[in-house]
Amino acid sequence: MIGALAITQTAGYGILYYAFSVFIPPMSRELHAGVAQLTGAITLSVLVSGLVAPLIGRWLDRHGGRGLMTLGSVLGALAVLAWSQVRSVVQLYLVCGVLGVASAMVLYEAAFAVIVAWFDAARRARALLAVTVVAGFASSIFLPLTGLLVELYGWRRALVVLAVGYALTAVPLHGLAVRGRAAPAHVDRGEIVGAALRERPFWLLAAAFLTQTGAVAVMGVLLVTYLIALGHAPVFAAGVAGLLGVLSVTGRLVTTGLQARWPVALIAAAIFGLQGLAAVLLPLIGRDAFGAVVAVVLFGLGFGVGTIARPALLADRYGTAAYASLSGALALPITVAKAVAPLAAAGVAQVAGYPAVMGVVAAACVLGAVSLVLYARVRPANAAG
Repeated sequence: MIGALAITQTAGYGILYYAFSVFIPPMSRELHAGVAQLTGAITLSVLVSGLVAPLIGRWLDRHGGRGLMTLGSVLGALAVLAWSQVRSVVQLYLVCGVLGVASAMVLYEAAFAVIVAWFDAARRARALLAVTVVAGFASSIFLPLTGLLVELYGWRRALVVLAVGYALTAVPLHGLAVRGRAAPAHVDRGEIVGAALRERPFWLLAAAFLTQTGAVAVMGVLLVTYLIALGHAPVFAAGVAGLLGVLSVTGRLVTTGLQARWPVALIAAAIFGLQGLAAVLLPLIGRDAFGAVVAVVLFGLGFGVGTIARPALLADRYGTAAYASLSGALALPITVAKAVAPLAAAGVAQVAGYPAVMGVVAAACVLGAVSLVLYARVRPANAAG
């Protein structure tokens, strides 16, 4: 099952999310739309995935992932196929709305719910790591592949190829390899969720991952532009920013390796603090090529840590019976931050400059670190499930 999820997550993120950026230039010419209008479509997709996350989570807790993820794969493939036929920006936005629903059904949140339901704590960490390490290379695989397809066939036919490829990969793997619900049916999940929402630890987790996710989203979108503003060549800027994908895998490996010695919350807090330091250093040493690389490496180590720390912390404190419902509730504000933070940061950059943006990013990372330290100090109740 882990191998199947690793493959489907790689294909899902590559096709349903990362490939969008490759299609912006040809879509802009043919649809007569600006980059901002087209970027708004993928932002809508991210927001929709967050809005439906609580509903998806409740379904996963009751029924498991096989049926939902298989249906989501079909919906995602059909949405990509419909994308190839859009003739206006309005149609593109409608398609991206559907893509958002499909993404919530098949990407990390759903996959993690399946993993948490089926594996004990020791094997869970390795399973999460395996899936996220493989999927961490989605952009490295699908960005050049999509670019080649567009060059050979044009953007519309490229989307048809991707839609067919995704359907042939994800639908059978989700249908055959993903398991159903393993947790006992008699558990009162509503009470578990209600109790969690009334407790301080849940909101400390929300604060930690909302702020750090927003910071990561800002760096992911604006890093190349800022490095160019610091005086670096576009090729160098893109190359250095490309380190983030590799470093996200490194950070996940380090975090998982350290879990045997220290609590996950404190490990993640330390890495978030390191990201805050990197954001402060970038305006100070970033004009030098070596300094820019150092700052990006330090920040990049935490780029994917939240992805594996959040499910581990939720399952450890609240058990597995209502994991997907709690994860869905947590995903809503975090996804909104992921979608909105880069737009807000771009506005700050226009008014106050990029150093101010880096200051805000640093403050967000530090706030995330402090929230996790406070979370770690709260004694957990007996976990259910």
